[in-house]
Order: sequence, then C-alpha cells, then structure tokens
Amino acid sequence: MSLARLISTIVAIALALAMLVLGSWYFTLGICIIVYLGQSEYFKLVRAKGIEPAQKTTLVVSQIMLVVGAIGNGIDDALFPIAGTLICFYLLFLPKIASISDISTSLFGLFYGGYLPSYWIRLRLGADPLETNSFPFATDWSRVLLNFDLTLLPPAFTITLLSFMCIWAVDIGGYLFGKWLGRTRLSEISPKKTVEGAVFGLMGSIGVAMTGGWALHWHHWYISGVALGSLIGLTSMLGDLTESMMKRDAGVKDSGELIPGHGGMLDRTDSYIFTAPLVYYFVKLVLPLI
Repeated sequence: MSLARLISTIVAIALALAMLVLGSWYFTLGICIIVYLGQSEYFKLVRAKGIEPAQKTTLVVSQIMLVVGAIGNGIDDALFPIAGTLICFYLLFLPKIASISDISTSLFGLFYGGYLPSYWIRLRLGADPLETNSFPFATDWSRVLLNFDLTLLPPAFTITLLSFMCIWAVDIGGYLFGKWLGRTRLSEISPKKTVEGAVFGLMGSIGVAMTGGWALHWHHWYISGVALGSLIGLTSMLGDLTESMMKRDAGVKDSGELIPGHGGMLDRTDSYIFTAPLVYYFVKLVLPLI
C-alpha cells in the first residue's frame, strides 16, 4: 500500500468516525457533502459519453431529499418520485430535446447518487429527532470498555458503526489478501480484483459482524452476524464492481482525483451505496425475526 493511500485511508476513517460520533446535523452535513461530490463525479462520467443529463437539478433535489430525510417526518420516500418528476419536467422544457439517455442517466444519478445513500442518514439518526440524536458523551465508559457492553450506546450509532466496520473489513481484507494471495481474476470489469481477495474480504466482514452481534447481545448472534456480514460483504463488492463498470464504459481509470491514492469520492464510497438500504431494512425487518 502506497503512503498516500495509507494516509488517505486513515484520514477517511477518522472523518467517518467523527461524523458517526457527532451524529445529528453533523452526520447529515457530512453525507450531503459526500453525495454532492459523488454525484458530480458520476455526471462527469456520464458527460464523457456525450450525454447531457440534468446535473444541476439532480444535485439540488438530492440535497433537499437528504435534508428532508434527516428531519424524519416520514415523507422522504415520497420525495424520491417527486424529485424524479421535477427532473423530467426540467428536461422537457429545455431548448434542446432531451434524449432517452439524458433522462435515464439523470434519474439514475438521483437514485444511485442521492436516494440510496440517504439510507445512511435514516440508519444513523434512527427514529429520534435530530435534536436528541447526538452522541451521549456522558456515557459510563468504564462499563462500556471493561465489560465490552455496547448496549449502553445508542443503537443507531452502534449498528451504523458496525456496518462501516464490515465495509472496512471487506475493503482492507480484499486489498491486502488480494495483493498477497490473489491469483484468480474475479471479473473482467475490474482486472485487479481477485477471487482470493473477495473471499478474505467476505470472511472479514462476517467476522466483524459476528463480533458486533455478540457484543450487542443479539439473539442468535452467530446467525444474525453471518447474515449481516454476508449481506454487507457481497453488496459492497458488487457496489465496487458497479462503479468500475461505469468507469470502464466512460474510458477512465478513476472517477476523480480528490483523494490521493484512491481517486475520486466515488472510488472511495462505491462500496457504501447499495449497502445502505439493505442494512437499514435488515435491521428493521429481518433482525427482529432472528
């Protein structure tokens, strides 16, 4: 691992932890910035194909959708089709007649770059209003650390942190073991990805999820840990390959040059995009059944 990549990874993890701990509007603001930068890089890839999407409109309605989702008034899902309708109306009245590609890439930018990441806000903020969802710094840390009792911490914080750690395990495990033991190419979409790296990354995600399930006193933690770890591991790898497929089609190596050693914001966050809604509904619908 290059020094630039290592430093960027440490800084990214530190910023992510700061966002998670502070919660409330701080976490929402962080997600808004990430979404804006990621969507901008996505539209750059789209324009490289000669397509003219509704970039500015999509960026604006996506930010509105994130803020409304953070308020937690229950209309965030309704806002997604409304935002899509506004994008189509904007394209309809342009002097230049929009193509199917213009419309579809704009709507996919809203879905992929805005709506899916918004589930991280739902997961971190939970059902509480923003004003009461900050981190409880007055927690008795002696009980948390000595007894490893994470149930004393807010559930929205712990499950979001656990999800992030699973993704980190996939990325780091896949990268390191892929470099060390990788021999079999995983996909033609991303020649550097290997089956061996994917297996170790998936195992790392499962191990982290099982440890988290045990620490959080989940019922049948070994089952829920394997299920959550597998879900996050597979989805994060597929998210990585999806972004690689778009870059390959656009004819570029990286989505940008924002993060030294990693490329653009999308290159750093592609594993989180499809993972967010699946983790949210796993926690909301599946975990209570287990």
